[in-house]
Amino acid sequence: MYISQLSLTDFRSYAQADVRLAPGINVLIGPNGVGKTNIVEAVGYLATLSSHRVSNDAPLIRFGAERAIIRGALHRAERVTSLEVEITSGKVNRARINRANPVRAREIVGIVRTVLFAPEDLALIKGDPSNRRKFLDDLLLSLRPAEVATKNDYERIVKQRNALLKSVRGRTTLNSSQEATLQAWDLQLAAMGARLMHGRLRVLELLEPYMAAAYADLADGAKSASTQYLSSISGEGPEAELDHSQLPGLTQQQLQEQLLHMVESNRDRELERGITLFGPHRDDVALYLGSTPAKGYASHGETWSFALALRLAAYRVFGDDDPRPGSGPILILDDVFAELDATRRDRLAHIVAGAEQVLVTAAVPEDVPPTLKGSFFQVSPGHVDDV
Repeated sequence: MYISQLSLTDFRSYAQADVRLAPGINVLIGPNGVGKTNIVEAVGYLATLSSHRVSNDAPLIRFGAERAIIRGALHRAERVTSLEVEITSGKVNRARINRANPVRAREIVGIVRTVLFAPEDLALIKGDPSNRRKFLDDLLLSLRPAEVATKNDYERIVKQRNALLKSVRGRTTLNSSQEATLQAWDLQLAAMGARLMHGRLRVLELLEPYMAAAYADLADGAKSASTQYLSSISGEGPEAELDHSQLPGLTQQQLQEQLLHMVESNRDRELERGITLFGPHRDDVALYLGSTPAKGYASHGETWSFALALRLAAYRVFGDDDPRPGSGPILILDDVFAELDATRRDRLAHIVAGAEQVLVTAAVPEDVPPTLKGSFFQVSPGHVDDV
Protein backbone atom coordinates (compact mmCIF):
# COMPACT_ATOMS: atom_id res chain seq x y z
CA MET A 1 0.00 0.00 0.00
CA TYR A 2 1.05 3.60 -0.37
CA ILE A 3 -0.21 7.13 0.20
CA SER A 4 -0.15 9.29 -2.90
CA GLN A 5 -1.43 12.55 -1.43
CA LEU A 6 -1.03 13.83 2.13
CA SER A 7 -2.65 17.07 3.25
CA LEU A 8 -2.16 18.68 6.67
CA THR A 9 -4.14 21.58 8.11
CA ASP A 10 -3.00 23.11 11.41
CA PHE A 11 -1.07 19.95 12.22
CA ARG A 12 2.03 20.56 14.35
CA SER A 13 4.07 23.28 12.63
CA TYR A 14 2.07 23.30 9.41
CA ALA A 15 -0.75 25.78 8.80
CA GLN A 16 -1.19 23.98 5.48
CA ALA A 17 0.94 21.42 3.69
CA ASP A 18 0.20 19.28 0.64
CA VAL A 19 2.68 16.55 -0.25
CA ARG A 20 2.54 14.25 -3.27
CA LEU A 21 4.21 10.99 -2.33
CA ALA A 22 5.18 8.16 -4.64
CA PRO A 23 5.35 4.39 -4.34
CA GLY A 24 8.82 3.19 -3.35
CA ILE A 25 11.35 5.38 -1.55
CA ASN A 26 10.42 8.89 -0.39
CA VAL A 27 13.13 10.84 1.46
CA LEU A 28 12.44 14.02 3.44
CA ILE A 29 15.62 16.05 3.95
CA GLY A 30 16.05 18.99 6.31
CA PRO A 31 17.75 20.18 9.50
CA ASN A 32 16.40 19.11 12.85
CA GLY A 33 13.33 21.05 13.95
CA VAL A 34 11.96 22.04 10.53
CA GLY A 35 9.05 19.56 10.50
CA LYS A 36 10.26 16.38 8.75
CA THR A 37 9.01 14.12 11.50
CA ASN A 38 5.67 15.94 11.56
CA ILE A 39 4.99 14.62 8.04
CA VAL A 40 5.62 10.96 8.84
CA GLU A 41 3.96 11.34 12.24
CA ALA A 42 0.76 12.31 10.42
CA VAL A 43 0.92 9.17 8.28
CA GLY A 44 1.43 7.08 11.40
CA TYR A 45 -1.54 8.79 13.05
CA LEU A 46 -3.80 7.75 10.18
CA ALA A 47 -2.85 4.16 10.97
CA THR A 48 -2.96 4.03 14.77
CA LEU A 49 -4.66 7.27 15.95
CA SER A 50 -1.62 7.85 18.13
CA SER A 51 1.79 9.49 17.90
CA HIS A 52 5.16 7.88 18.46
CA ARG A 53 6.35 11.13 20.04
CA VAL A 54 3.66 12.23 22.51
CA SER A 55 1.08 10.43 24.63
CA ASN A 56 -1.86 12.77 23.96
CA ASP A 57 -3.24 14.68 20.99
CA ALA A 58 -2.97 18.26 22.26
CA PRO A 59 0.59 18.90 20.92
CA LEU A 60 -0.52 17.76 17.45
CA ILE A 61 -2.71 20.85 16.99
CA ARG A 62 -0.83 23.92 15.78
CA PHE A 63 -0.57 26.56 18.50
CA GLY A 64 -3.56 28.89 18.38
CA ALA A 65 -5.70 26.59 16.21
CA GLU A 66 -8.83 24.78 17.39
CA ARG A 67 -8.29 21.56 15.47
CA ALA A 68 -5.90 19.74 13.18
CA ILE A 69 -6.87 17.83 10.06
CA ILE A 70 -4.97 15.03 8.31
CA ARG A 71 -6.11 13.87 4.87
CA GLY A 72 -4.63 11.07 2.84
CA ALA A 73 -5.29 9.16 -0.38
CA LEU A 74 -4.46 5.52 0.29
CA HIS A 75 -3.81 2.95 -2.44
CA ARG A 76 -4.25 -0.60 -1.08
CA ALA A 77 -4.42 -3.56 -3.40
CA GLU A 78 -6.71 -2.33 -6.21
CA ARG A 79 -8.65 0.20 -4.12
CA VAL A 80 -8.09 3.91 -3.51
CA THR A 81 -9.53 5.23 -0.25
CA SER A 82 -9.79 8.85 0.84
CA LEU A 83 -9.25 9.26 4.59
CA GLU A 84 -9.63 12.26 6.86
CA VAL A 85 -9.09 12.63 10.61
CA GLU A 86 -10.03 15.73 12.57
CA ILE A 87 -8.20 16.12 15.88
CA THR A 88 -9.94 18.45 18.33
CA SER A 89 -8.48 19.22 21.73
CA GLY A 90 -10.79 18.15 24.55
CA LYS A 91 -13.37 16.63 22.22
CA VAL A 92 -13.95 13.33 20.47
CA ASN A 93 -11.94 13.06 17.26
CA ARG A 94 -13.87 12.39 14.07
CA ALA A 95 -13.00 10.78 10.75
CA ARG A 96 -14.34 10.51 7.21
CA ILE A 97 -13.91 7.63 4.79
CA ASN A 98 -14.31 8.50 1.11
CA ARG A 99 -15.83 11.86 2.07
CA ALA A 100 -18.86 10.22 3.69
CA ASN A 101 -20.49 11.49 6.85
CA PRO A 102 -18.22 11.80 9.90
CA VAL A 103 -17.72 8.67 12.01
CA ARG A 104 -15.84 7.93 15.20
CA ALA A 105 -12.11 8.16 14.52
CA ARG A 106 -11.56 4.55 15.59
CA GLU A 107 -13.52 3.43 12.50
CA ILE A 108 -10.45 4.05 10.32
CA VAL A 109 -8.01 1.97 12.38
CA GLY A 110 -6.61 -0.84 10.26
CA ILE A 111 -7.25 0.77 6.88
CA VAL A 112 -3.73 2.22 6.77
CA ARG A 113 -0.98 -0.02 8.08
CA THR A 114 2.42 1.38 8.98
CA VAL A 115 5.58 0.09 10.61
CA LEU A 116 7.59 2.93 12.10
CA PHE A 117 11.29 2.92 13.00
CA ALA A 118 12.43 5.85 15.14
CA PRO A 119 15.05 6.72 17.78
CA GLU A 120 12.23 6.39 20.32
CA ASP A 121 12.29 2.64 19.56
CA LEU A 122 15.17 2.23 22.00
CA ALA A 123 12.50 2.59 24.70
CA LEU A 124 11.06 -0.73 23.50
CA ILE A 125 14.14 -2.35 24.98
CA LYS A 126 15.34 0.08 27.64
CA GLY A 127 12.12 1.79 28.70
CA ASP A 128 9.30 0.96 31.05
CA PRO A 129 6.64 -1.70 30.31
CA SER A 130 4.16 0.78 28.84
CA ASN A 131 6.32 1.03 25.70
CA ARG A 132 6.18 -2.71 25.10
CA ARG A 133 2.46 -2.86 25.86
CA LYS A 134 1.83 -0.08 23.33
CA PHE A 135 3.88 -1.90 20.70
CA LEU A 136 1.77 -5.04 21.07
CA ASP A 137 -1.51 -3.16 21.29
CA ASP A 138 -0.82 -1.00 18.21
CA LEU A 139 -0.07 -4.11 16.17
CA LEU A 140 -3.07 -6.00 17.56
CA LEU A 141 -5.47 -3.15 16.81
CA SER A 142 -4.14 -2.70 13.29
CA LEU A 143 -4.52 -6.42 12.61
CA ARG A 144 -7.93 -6.68 14.28
CA PRO A 145 -9.63 -3.26 14.37
CA ALA A 146 -12.60 -4.69 16.29
CA GLU A 147 -10.30 -4.92 19.31
CA VAL A 148 -10.17 -1.10 19.51
CA ALA A 149 -13.49 -1.33 21.34
CA THR A 150 -12.06 -4.01 23.65
CA LYS A 151 -9.12 -1.84 24.62
CA ASN A 152 -11.27 1.26 25.12
CA ASP A 153 -13.74 -0.70 27.23
CA TYR A 154 -10.96 -2.20 29.31
CA GLU A 155 -9.37 1.19 30.01
CA ARG A 156 -12.77 2.59 30.99
CA ILE A 157 -13.37 -0.34 33.34
CA VAL A 158 -9.98 0.07 35.03
CA LYS A 159 -10.60 3.80 35.46
CA GLN A 160 -14.04 3.26 37.01
CA ARG A 161 -12.84 0.40 39.19
CA ASN A 162 -9.88 2.44 40.42
CA ALA A 163 -12.21 5.30 41.32
CA LEU A 164 -14.28 2.95 43.45
CA LEU A 165 -11.23 1.37 45.10
CA LYS A 166 -9.80 4.80 45.85
CA SER A 167 -13.07 5.92 47.46
CA VAL A 168 -13.00 2.96 49.88
CA ARG A 169 -9.23 2.80 50.31
CA GLY A 170 -8.14 1.50 53.68
CA ARG A 171 -11.46 -0.07 54.60
CA THR A 172 -11.56 -3.71 55.63
CA THR A 173 -15.26 -4.17 54.87
CA LEU A 174 -17.64 -2.73 52.28
CA ASN A 175 -21.36 -2.13 52.47
CA SER A 176 -23.62 -4.24 50.27
CA SER A 177 -23.91 -1.63 47.54
CA GLN A 178 -20.13 -1.12 47.32
CA GLU A 179 -19.53 -4.87 47.32
CA ALA A 180 -22.07 -5.46 44.54
CA THR A 181 -20.61 -2.65 42.44
CA LEU A 182 -17.05 -3.92 42.87
CA GLN A 183 -18.07 -7.45 41.94
CA ALA A 184 -19.71 -6.13 38.79
CA TRP A 185 -16.50 -4.33 37.84
CA ASP A 186 -14.54 -7.50 38.63
CA LEU A 187 -16.53 -9.49 36.08
CA GLN A 188 -16.14 -6.85 33.40
CA LEU A 189 -12.43 -6.44 34.14
CA ALA A 190 -11.89 -10.19 33.80
CA ALA A 191 -13.84 -10.46 30.54
CA MET A 192 -12.26 -7.51 28.72
CA GLY A 193 -8.83 -8.03 30.27
CA ALA A 194 -8.70 -11.67 29.18
CA ARG A 195 -9.70 -10.76 25.65
CA LEU A 196 -6.99 -8.11 25.40
CA MET A 197 -4.40 -10.40 26.95
CA HIS A 198 -5.33 -13.27 24.63
CA GLY A 199 -4.88 -10.97 21.63
CA ARG A 200 -1.47 -9.81 22.84
CA LEU A 201 -0.29 -13.37 23.38
CA ARG A 202 -1.36 -14.29 19.85
CA VAL A 203 0.46 -11.28 18.39
CA LEU A 204 3.63 -12.15 20.31
CA GLU A 205 3.41 -15.73 19.02
CA LEU A 206 3.24 -14.42 15.44
CA LEU A 207 6.15 -12.03 16.01
CA GLU A 208 8.55 -14.43 17.70
CA PRO A 209 10.01 -16.38 14.75
CA TYR A 210 10.33 -13.32 12.52
CA MET A 211 11.90 -11.29 15.32
CA ALA A 212 14.46 -14.01 16.03
CA ALA A 213 15.37 -14.29 12.34
CA ALA A 214 15.61 -10.50 11.86
CA TYR A 215 17.88 -10.14 14.90
CA ALA A 216 20.13 -12.89 13.59
CA ASP A 217 20.40 -11.08 10.25
CA LEU A 218 21.15 -7.70 11.85
CA ALA A 219 23.59 -8.97 14.47
CA ASP A 220 25.32 -11.84 12.63
CA GLY A 221 23.62 -14.42 14.84
CA ALA A 222 26.03 -13.89 17.74
CA LYS A 223 23.17 -14.28 20.24
CA SER A 224 19.61 -15.52 19.90
CA ALA A 225 16.74 -13.12 20.63
CA SER A 226 13.55 -14.27 22.34
CA THR A 227 10.56 -12.92 24.26
CA GLN A 228 8.24 -13.93 27.09
CA TYR A 229 4.95 -12.38 28.13
CA LEU A 230 4.92 -11.44 31.80
CA SER A 231 1.48 -11.09 33.31
CA SER A 232 0.28 -9.83 36.66
CA ILE A 233 -1.92 -12.94 36.85
CA SER A 234 1.12 -15.25 36.76
CA GLY A 235 4.55 -15.32 38.32
CA GLU A 236 7.64 -17.36 39.07
CA GLY A 237 8.84 -19.50 41.94
CA PRO A 238 7.17 -22.15 44.10
CA GLU A 239 4.41 -19.82 45.33
CA ALA A 240 3.22 -18.88 41.85
CA GLU A 241 -0.14 -20.39 40.94
CA LEU A 242 0.58 -19.98 37.23
CA ASP A 243 3.96 -19.72 35.53
CA HIS A 244 4.59 -17.13 32.82
CA SER A 245 5.53 -19.90 30.38
CA GLN A 246 2.05 -21.41 30.68
CA LEU A 247 0.24 -18.29 29.47
CA PRO A 248 0.44 -18.91 25.68
CA GLY A 249 -1.32 -22.25 26.10
CA LEU A 250 -4.35 -20.84 27.91
CA THR A 251 -7.67 -20.15 26.25
CA GLN A 252 -9.37 -16.78 26.61
CA GLN A 253 -11.82 -18.37 29.04
CA GLN A 254 -8.99 -19.74 31.18
CA LEU A 255 -7.31 -16.33 31.23
CA GLN A 256 -10.61 -14.78 32.28
CA GLU A 257 -11.05 -17.26 35.12
CA GLN A 258 -7.49 -16.71 36.34
CA LEU A 259 -7.81 -12.91 36.25
CA LEU A 260 -11.09 -13.05 38.16
CA HIS A 261 -9.51 -15.40 40.69
CA MET A 262 -6.60 -13.01 41.24
CA VAL A 263 -8.74 -9.93 41.87
CA GLU A 264 -11.10 -11.82 44.17
CA SER A 265 -8.36 -13.53 46.18
CA ASN A 266 -6.39 -10.29 46.56
CA ARG A 267 -9.29 -8.07 47.55
CA ASP A 268 -7.58 -6.90 50.77
CA ARG A 269 -4.45 -5.82 48.89
CA GLU A 270 -6.43 -3.79 46.39
CA LEU A 271 -8.53 -2.15 49.09
CA GLU A 272 -5.36 -1.24 50.96
CA ARG A 273 -3.70 0.23 47.87
CA GLY A 274 -6.83 1.73 46.32
CA ILE A 275 -5.89 0.57 42.84
CA THR A 276 -6.40 -2.32 40.41
CA LEU A 277 -3.35 -4.55 40.75
CA PHE A 278 -4.12 -7.23 38.17
CA GLY A 279 -4.81 -7.14 34.45
CA PRO A 280 -3.11 -6.40 31.14
CA HIS A 281 -2.49 -2.77 32.14
CA ARG A 282 0.14 -4.16 34.57
CA ASP A 283 1.78 -6.62 32.15
CA ASP A 284 5.14 -6.57 30.40
CA VAL A 285 7.16 -8.42 27.78
CA ALA A 286 10.59 -9.73 28.77
CA LEU A 287 13.20 -9.54 26.00
CA TYR A 288 16.21 -11.85 26.10
CA LEU A 289 19.53 -12.17 24.30
CA GLY A 290 20.48 -15.74 24.97
CA SER A 291 19.49 -16.26 28.60
CA THR A 292 20.25 -12.66 29.59
CA PRO A 293 17.62 -9.90 29.78
CA ALA A 294 18.20 -7.34 27.07
CA LYS A 295 17.10 -4.50 29.33
CA GLY A 296 20.08 -3.35 31.36
CA TYR A 297 22.54 -5.76 29.73
CA ALA A 298 22.41 -5.26 25.95
CA SER A 299 25.01 -3.02 24.34
CA HIS A 300 23.90 0.02 22.36
CA GLY A 301 24.29 -1.89 19.09
CA GLU A 302 22.42 -4.90 20.44
CA THR A 303 19.64 -2.65 21.70
CA TRP A 304 19.24 -1.09 18.26
CA SER A 305 19.29 -4.51 16.58
CA PHE A 306 16.59 -5.82 18.92
CA ALA A 307 14.37 -2.79 18.39
CA LEU A 308 14.77 -3.01 14.61
CA ALA A 309 14.07 -6.76 14.74
CA LEU A 310 10.76 -6.16 16.51
CA ARG A 311 9.70 -3.64 13.87
CA LEU A 312 10.80 -5.88 11.00
CA ALA A 313 8.86 -8.74 12.55
CA ALA A 314 5.74 -6.55 12.64
CA TYR A 315 6.26 -5.85 8.93
CA ARG A 316 6.34 -9.60 8.20
CA VAL A 317 3.26 -10.26 10.33
CA PHE A 318 1.33 -7.63 8.37
CA GLY A 319 2.44 -9.30 5.15
CA ASP A 320 1.15 -12.67 6.28
CA ASP A 321 -2.17 -11.18 7.38
CA ASP A 322 -2.87 -9.57 4.00
CA PRO A 323 -0.69 -11.15 1.28
CA ARG A 324 -2.50 -9.47 -1.64
CA PRO A 325 -0.21 -7.56 -3.99
CA GLY A 326 -0.19 -3.89 -3.06
CA SER A 327 -1.25 -4.48 0.55
CA GLY A 328 2.07 -4.44 2.40
CA PRO A 329 2.43 -1.83 5.17
CA ILE A 330 4.07 1.54 4.69
CA LEU A 331 7.52 1.65 6.27
CA ILE A 332 8.52 4.83 8.09
CA LEU A 333 12.17 5.40 9.03
CA ASP A 334 12.36 8.57 11.10
CA ASP A 335 15.96 9.74 11.57
CA VAL A 336 17.05 6.14 12.04
CA PHE A 337 20.03 5.83 9.71
CA ALA A 338 22.02 8.54 11.52
CA GLU A 339 21.75 6.45 14.68
CA LEU A 340 23.13 3.23 13.18
CA ASP A 341 26.65 2.07 12.45
CA ALA A 342 27.57 1.44 8.81
CA THR A 343 26.89 -2.30 8.94
CA ARG A 344 23.40 -2.04 10.45
CA ARG A 345 22.59 0.92 8.19
CA ASP A 346 23.38 -1.07 5.05
CA ARG A 347 21.54 -4.18 6.25
CA LEU A 348 18.42 -2.23 7.15
CA ALA A 349 18.49 -0.39 3.80
CA HIS A 350 18.74 -3.71 1.99
CA ILE A 351 15.80 -5.17 3.93
CA VAL A 352 13.40 -2.24 3.40
CA ALA A 353 14.32 -1.35 -0.18
CA GLY A 354 11.70 -3.67 -1.64
CA ALA A 355 8.75 -2.33 0.37
CA GLU A 356 5.83 -0.82 -1.51
CA GLN A 357 6.35 2.56 0.15
CA VAL A 358 9.13 3.76 2.43
CA LEU A 359 9.15 7.20 4.07
CA VAL A 360 12.58 8.28 5.28
CA THR A 361 13.58 11.40 7.18
CA ALA A 362 17.18 12.56 7.42
CA ALA A 363 19.05 15.74 8.31
CA VAL A 364 21.40 15.52 5.32
CA PRO A 365 21.45 13.37 2.17
CA GLU A 366 24.63 11.66 3.35
CA ASP A 367 22.65 9.96 6.14
CA VAL A 368 20.64 8.01 3.56
CA PRO A 369 22.30 4.85 2.18
CA PRO A 370 22.97 5.25 -1.57
CA THR A 371 21.03 2.04 -2.28
CA LEU A 372 17.79 3.85 -1.38
CA LYS A 373 16.91 5.71 -4.56
CA GLY A 374 13.57 7.41 -5.13
CA SER A 375 11.78 10.73 -4.59
CA PHE A 376 13.50 13.40 -2.49
CA PHE A 377 11.87 16.35 -0.73
CA GLN A 378 13.47 19.39 0.91
CA VAL A 379 11.74 20.37 4.14
CA SER A 380 11.94 23.90 5.51
CA PRO A 381 9.78 25.56 8.20
CA GLY A 382 6.20 25.25 6.98
CA HIS A 383 7.14 23.96 3.51
CA VAL A 384 7.80 20.63 1.76
CA ASP A 385 9.26 20.97 -1.77
CA ASP A 386 10.32 18.44 -4.41
CA VAL A 387 14.03 18.23 -5.05
